[in-house]
Amino acid sequence: MTKPLVVSIPHRLGKEEALRRMKAGLGSARTQYAQLIQVNEEVWSGDRLAFSVTAMKQQVSGFMDVFEDHVRLEVTLPWLLSRLAHGIQGVIQKKGTLMLDKK
Repeated sequence: MTKPLVVSIPHRLGKEEALRRMKAGLGSARTQYAQLIQVNEEVWSGDRLAFSVTAMKQQVSGFMDVFEDHVRLEVTLPWLLSRLAHGIQGVIQKKGTLMLDKK
């Protein structure tokens, strides 16, 4: 079992606006990356998202928590994808920051 990949994305939006933007951004990301990622489960419970996806034929699961000043994503990657964790972490950080940028 590999250790979880944890990404923290700071913001200055407040919890409600960050939550709204993350929900909207995840919806468009699901469409944009449909050929790479299949969403198996997406359950929001308050400010927490529990999810399960298939990426590159590998099962991935995790949680996303939205806080007043940051979003924390914890993803459990299978061995194959954990070898790519550094690159995956950078992509998540960049895409998450774009979702939370002021418009």
